[in-house]
Amino acid sequence: MKITQQHIADLNKVQDATYQAELGLLEAKLGRKGINLQDVINKVAQFQVAIPSWALGAGGTRFGRFSYGGEPSTLEQKLDDIGLIHALTKSAGAVSLHIPWDIPQDYKAIKELAQSHDILFDAVNSNTFQDQAGAKNSYKFGSLCSSVDASREQAVQHNLEVIKIGDQLGSKSLTVWLADGSNFPGQRNFQTGLIHTEDSLKKIYAGMPDDWKLFIEYKPYEPNFYSTVIQDWGTSFMLANACGERAYTLVDLGHHLPNTNIEQIVATLMYKGKLGGFHFNDSKYGDDDLTVGSIKPYALFLIFNELVYGMQNNPQNPYPAWMIDASHNIKDPLEDLIQSLEAIRIAYATALLVDQDALKAAQLDNDVALCQELLQDAYRTDVRAILKAARIQSGAVADPIAAYRSLAVRSALINERGTASKATGL
Repeated sequence: MKITQQHIADLNKVQDATYQAELGLLEAKLGRKGINLQDVINKVAQFQVAIPSWALGAGGTRFGRFSYGGEPSTLEQKLDDIGLIHALTKSAGAVSLHIPWDIPQDYKAIKELAQSHDILFDAVNSNTFQDQAGAKNSYKFGSLCSSVDASREQAVQHNLEVIKIGDQLGSKSLTVWLADGSNFPGQRNFQTGLIHTEDSLKKIYAGMPDDWKLFIEYKPYEPNFYSTVIQDWGTSFMLANACGERAYTLVDLGHHLPNTNIEQIVATLMYKGKLGGFHFNDSKYGDDDLTVGSIKPYALFLIFNELVYGMQNNPQNPYPAWMIDASHNIKDPLEDLIQSLEAIRIAYATALLVDQDALKAAQLDNDVALCQELLQDAYRTDVRAILKAARIQSGAVADPIAAYRSLAVRSALINERGTASKATGL
């Protein structure tokens, strides 16, 4: 199934045009703050988020997996699904591949297919948290940190192979997430594991093309529950510094202990020029990987407030790579991803509405109440009309979820692929 410009034009004809009146009210309000509404719309329209290739099929838990049918069983079908999302939203213009789940068989054909959907290849992701069929060595007790030389070398070589695959597709970055750690006290020597990991990451970094970036992810627990080798942003930051100037920390919103001040982490990393990218999701208890903005929308706004400030004031930090890393479990995967894209853009748009000059003056005056009022005034502003205007300006549909259902996309995918098709990956 492919969504055409005629589909979009027909869908937008029947959209409620009251958002134009809402835009008029917003323009007057923002004008009093010195904020140009069209500038905000343009920035929102340009904001693109990479869709992970592993999120297009049914999610699941350790206990079950429930398909919606019509899952993409090949990389080509995954790109087609991202193409559907991008056609509806014009905000999903990139894909983040996970290797070895999504190794192209025909690179030229895959690049042409992605190009037909106006999709770029963002960061490629390695996998050393599972033993692959035919592998000579196991990662049961660690990969880049392993006490077994052969396991470490196998993990390094896998990452170097992922770089080669990404390079052929036009990707410019590698994301490394490690499951390495321990479940019991005394199981491993903390320092030895860290030394092995740093040495392995340096080998991977040395094998990257000169225009590539290395993103080092962190996570406090799971699948190991006593320790993880890269357990927090500070360890990731330290390892990135050890590797070199093109190595950065990647922040996953679910990879923090409860109530961690993620916005402060973001501010610190951007100040140091070491925030490389983001994995967006949401959580109630831990690394829940829920739909972005479904649990803590105000926290997401505060994070974006620091991101907007950093992008305006920290030229030493590269423009971050934006990626979704969520697991819907019982929702239609494409609807879930559309909802996440909407939540991300809402948080970005509201952060753009913060009166930064007034906030800075209030901070200098130590006017704590006014600081809170200024942030919450932006947060409480309904920006959905801005997102609608940005989509229409970009050639997308005004209401993606309504359009998805009106076009009966899931039914069409089931008719094409059947009910038993299953996406590769988790």
